[in-house]
Amino acid sequence: MRAIAFTKPLPIDDENALVDITLDRPKPGPRDLVVKVEAVSVNPVDFKVRRSADPAGTPRVLGFDAAGTVVETGGETQLFKVGDTVFYAGSIVRPGTDAEFHAVDERIVGRKPESLDFAGAAALPLTALTAWELLFDRIGVVPGSADDKRSLLVLGGAGGVGSIAIQLARALTGLTVIASASRPETVAFAKDLGAHHIVDHSRPLAPQVEALGLKAVDIILAFAGTAGHAAEIAALAAPEGHVGIIEGVDGFGPAEFGQLSQKAVGLQFESMFARSRFGTPAIERQHEILDRVSALVDAGAIRTTLTKTLSPINAANLREAHRLVESGRMIGKVVVAGW
Repeated sequence: MRAIAFTKPLPIDDENALVDITLDRPKPGPRDLVVKVEAVSVNPVDFKVRRSADPAGTPRVLGFDAAGTVVETGGETQLFKVGDTVFYAGSIVRPGTDAEFHAVDERIVGRKPESLDFAGAAALPLTALTAWELLFDRIGVVPGSADDKRSLLVLGGAGGVGSIAIQLARALTGLTVIASASRPETVAFAKDLGAHHIVDHSRPLAPQVEALGLKAVDIILAFAGTAGHAAEIAALAAPEGHVGIIEGVDGFGPAEFGQLSQKAVGLQFESMFARSRFGTPAIERQHEILDRVSALVDAGAIRTTLTKTLSPINAANLREAHRLVESGRMIGKVVVAGW
């Protein structure tokens, strides 16, 4: 089968950063599906692994988000059958989705939204799982509770995770959604997704939040630029509020942790790969979340965040997709589709 891989960490402008290779078609484990991959999307985790991991000359296939059709099932599968169309975000400890066929644990797979093509569906899984798990599973906001009138600040509102977090918050909660964006096109994108208010993360945040009539923010989700905004996050977080992060605690020092501690702010980490990496008892929760997201899409409550499609799936187009995401200026998601 055709696949795209890297053999050593290289800058994305090097033509060997990602290369076309041929591999054997994978065989399914007991709970696995083998999926004929029709579309993949690129996330920051893709280029971070490509730049930092050294596969020691052995080709490593990247890719996490995928949409496609089930062509084979393991002997203990329960949730899907051959012919089902699916979407999912894969596992960081297994071969990636940048291949014609991919084996994946069915417990982290959802049914593809019927209203989307494969490209539109491939843009959603990793970001939707990240946003859902952080807001609802980790921080504990109750989906469907329109009476929850707390404030929510989404840092990086036009990015992959931010753009789905805005939609989930608007569709499933009564939270007042404030999104950060700094360019006219990202401001327009975040507003169109449903943000009540926009703040510019290239300028001090506190005066802008205060201008909205808020002294502090109840829930802050930091999806981009976390290190550079650590001091502002600590200062803006409301007493007994919540801060959710996906990029680590770089930028948070004793002063920032001291502020959060004094205010009894909950600091919540999110890693979408935790459940599949460690095989936690809640692994099938990702199947449930993706099915819920699929239903929301088909009901018109949320939409795909796909903004750019490249075709076909090959090393050249995946290098371009990596370049776009690595630039830090990507709006929404880029997908590479078709063979």
